[in-house]
This record gives sequence, C-alpha cells and structure tokens, in this order.
Amino acid sequence: MNAPVEEQPDPVESSKKADYIPLYSDSGEASKIYLLPNLMTAGNLFCGFVAIIRCIQAKFASTTEGLNADFIETIARTPSQLYEQAVWFILAAVVFDMLDGRMARMTQKESLFGKEFDSLADVVSFGVAPALLVFFVLLTPTADFPLVRTIGGLVGFFYLLCAAVRLARYNVITTPLLPQAEAFPKDDFLGLPVPAAAGMVSSIVLVLNRFDLPAGALFLPILMILIAVLMVSNIHYPSLKTLGTHSRIDFRGFILLLLVFTGIFLFHFLGVAILFLGYIFFGLIRHFRRGRPERVKSTP
Repeated sequence: MNAPVEEQPDPVESSKKADYIPLYSDSGEASKIYLLPNLMTAGNLFCGFVAIIRCIQAKFASTTEGLNADFIETIARTPSQLYEQAVWFILAAVVFDMLDGRMARMTQKESLFGKEFDSLADVVSFGVAPALLVFFVLLTPTADFPLVRTIGGLVGFFYLLCAAVRLARYNVITTPLLPQAEAFPKDDFLGLPVPAAAGMVSSIVLVLNRFDLPAGALFLPILMILIAVLMVSNIHYPSLKTLGTHSRIDFRGFILLLLVFTGIFLFHFLGVAILFLGYIFFGLIRHFRRGRPERVKSTP
C-alpha cells in the first residue's frame, strides 16, 4: 500500500507569511489611548448623543402642545428648530470625524484602539442619530397611516444595519494584522463612507425643514434605502484623508473647489446638501466609467 503523500506548503503563501511583519508588538501597544485624536472622537460621539436627545425632545414637544412652552423655550422655539439642531450636531460630528483621523496621522499617534473607538462613535453619530431623525420626522405627515410608520421604522433599522456592516468591513480590510488587498486601495473607501451617508440624509432633512415640506418626508425612506445599499456596495469613493497643505490640484479641480465653497456660502443649507449629493454621484460616475472592480486578491 502506498504511503499517503504529504501536501507540500505553497511557497507563495509561505513567503507572504514570512515577509509580513505585524504593525504592533502586543495588545498593550495596539490599545494605547492618545489624547488629541481620541478627544476628537469623543467630540464626534458627544455630537451624536446630543443629536439623538434633540430628536427625542422635538418629538416630545410636538406631542405635548401647550405644556412644553417653558421646556422648549430654553433651547429652541419649535420642534422644527430642535430637528434642525439635531441636523447641525450630526454635521458637526462629521467635522470631528475628519479631525480625529487627521490628528492621528499628523502626530503619528494611530492605534487599533483609536480605530475601534472611532467606529463605535460613528455607529451612534452616523447610524442611530440619522435613523432616529428620519423616523421622527416621518411620524408627523404619516400620523393617520400606521403601516407607513412601521415601514419607516424598518427602513431606519435597515440603514443602521448597513452602517454597522460598513464600519465592520472597513475595520477588517484596513486592519494591520492582514496584508493589504489589491481591491482596497489606500486612497479610496470601499462603499459610501458612513459620515457622507449621514450628511446626505441629515442635509435633506434640513432642506425639507427649511422649506416647510412635511410631505417631502415621505421620500426619506426611499433615500435611506438607496444610501444604505451604497454603503455596503463595492463602489470606490475617494478618501479625503490624504488632503493637506502640500496636496496638489489641477486647474479644473481648483475651479470646482471654488464653486463648492461659493455654493455653500451663498446657499447655506442647500449648498451642504449639494456637496454631499455631488460626492455620492462622483463615486457613482467614476465607478461606471472605470467598470466594475476586480475580485479581491491579496498582494504577495
């Protein structure tokens, strides 16, 4: 009887394991807490928490007419203003989210703890807060349609689920414990970033609120479904984390940047919504111009 033939190890896979060196030596080094970057992440989490509180206060104020004058006067005059404050806190969380990563790279104080802390804060600020905001805003024009409210709640959970999946996937594909894969370039995000998704949803709520279009809230579930699908898609979106004082830009990019800032200055809340909408469509247009991305395979 012939002896079983031992399976020889793949030399390519062996060389990958031999050449790969972990970025952190132990769990103590990976879990270091650096003040400035994590302070910005704490600011992100605080803004998300306050946005949730404002949504609850707005709903409470709208259902206790005549009893909430003293309560609401201290922070806003109407429930609509409370919802608007929630939107601005979500947008402030987007700013804090941009600052924490930039500070970590500038000070070279990056850690796995900071990445995980940032993702947990993002779930609150860009997952729970926008979902709750849309759900409460949707309740007003659908008071006589319980089925629509139920669907709105399910859509809000679907958005939150996709946001959590998007963040978990990002942490996995960017972990220093694994080699970088070709399909995940460092200058791009795989799927719509969660801050951009939350910014798009909240800015649309702000537009509907400013123009007093409660019936327009009926389109928010459709918008949330589309954005949720984009978050877990394989579409590459450009990352802004590499931009800095030494970044170069061509003439067309410079003109486009001037137009963006001019639009925000002139149209305020409309300009913010157009900014996020432009980012979403930029990724979509670039994706279809380049074609579908190749399957994921690790580089040796």
